Amino acid sequence: MAPWDLYVIITTNLGGGRPTLELVRQALAGGATAIQLREKDLPARELVELGREIRQLTRAAGATFIVNDRLDVALAVEADGVHIGQEDLPARVARELLGPGKILGVSTGTVLEARQAVADGADYLGVGSIYATRSKEDAGEPIGLAGLKAIRAAVTVPLVAIGGINSNNAAEVIAAGADGVAVVSAVIGAPDVAAAARELLAAVRRARH
Repeated sequence: MAPWDLYVIITTNLGGGRPTLELVRQALAGGATAIQLREKDLPARELVELGREIRQLTRAAGATFIVNDRLDVALAVEADGVHIGQEDLPARVARELLGPGKILGVSTGTVLEARQAVADGADYLGVGSIYATRSKEDAGEPIGLAGLKAIRAAVTVPLVAIGGINSNNAAEVIAAGADGVAVVSAVIGAPDVAAAARELLAAVRRARH
C-alpha cells in the first residue's frame, strides 16, 4: 500500500460535530492510507490520549499515522512521524529529535523551501496550497499545478499535494507529479466520510495507472 495515496487530515472542527475517533474510523474504512492528527487547540494531555487511540486504529488498518506540529506528542503515542510547517520547529532539529526510524514531513510552497526541507532530512513534502482552500486559514496564495510541477522537478522525495483537492481534480494533481493527495474537508466534511474517502482514493489510483 502506498502510504501517501490518500492522506486524510483530522481537524475535528471541520467534521460536522462528529467525534474525532469516528472520523478516523470512517476515513480508514474508506481506504485512507495515512491519517494526520491536526488539533491545534487541544491540550497536550488530551492530544496524547486521542493519539494513542488513533495509533491503535491506524495500526489495525495498516495506515500511516502522522501527528501535526507536536513532536512530543508524536513520540509519546508512537506515531509513525510528525509533520511540520515553515513556522514550526526547524526541520533539521525535528529530524535530530525524531531519530532515523520515524517519518518527517514538511509543508512547502516553493522550490527553495522544498530543497531546504529535503536537505534538512524531510522524508516527504506537503506541497500547496494547490487550489484555493477554506480548510486552512494560513494556506497563502495557491501555487497551482505549475508550482507543483516545479517542486516535482526539483526534488525526488514523495510529494503530497494539499489545498482544495477533491475527486474531480485529483487526477490532474497526480499527473502534475504528486504521489498522493492530502485533504481535510473533502473527506471529513462530507456527509458520508467513508464514501468520500473511497471515491477520492479511486480517483488517485486511476490517475496513477
